[in-house]
Amino acid sequence: MLNILWPIFIILSFMYALISGKVNEINNGIFESISDAVELSITFLGTICLWNGIMEIVKKTSLIEKLTNFLKPLVNFLFPDLKKNENAKQEISMNMIANILGLGNAATPLGLKAMKTMQKENKKKDTLSNAMMMFIVINTASIQLIPTNVIAIRTSLQSENATSIIVPVWIATIIAGVVGIFFTKILIKKVK
Repeated sequence: MLNILWPIFIILSFMYALISGKVNEINNGIFESISDAVELSITFLGTICLWNGIMEIVKKTSLIEKLTNFLKPLVNFLFPDLKKNENAKQEISMNMIANILGLGNAATPLGLKAMKTMQKENKKKDTLSNAMMMFIVINTASIQLIPTNVIAIRTSLQSENATSIIVPVWIATIIAGVVGIFFTKILIKKVK
């Protein structure tokens, strides 16, 4: 859908610029946006490298094992269908830890791996299992202690206090997570 909408918006923008005589402004806007995009990409690259490096160090210590053990009761509650699949539960825990630490880019491959593992057990291959639906809801809420991507964006835009977003992010993601989990649990029970 977006591959249709974006070209339409671009064409309409150029047409409006031609009609209103603002072709120079649209040209300037394009080049400023390119510069901003490169600058933001470099900021993200540094942030991603830092946190992925920290995650690799943590993987080689016993900290990940301790964190996954800490999350075990929560994972067992959220994913009762996965009682026998320890591998999927560990991958889900790793994804949740990466999200909590604000490592969205590191969490994505872990999340995809967890979904593949859950899909292997899924009896209806063309339909999401209950565990897969719950996992998507949790990832969408993305409860974070350190919202690194938002802080990186705010820093790149010269925010005076880039970290002032932390408490509102905690509130928003916790509320989204609790509400999402609550309604998913209710809907899963109704479907059974």
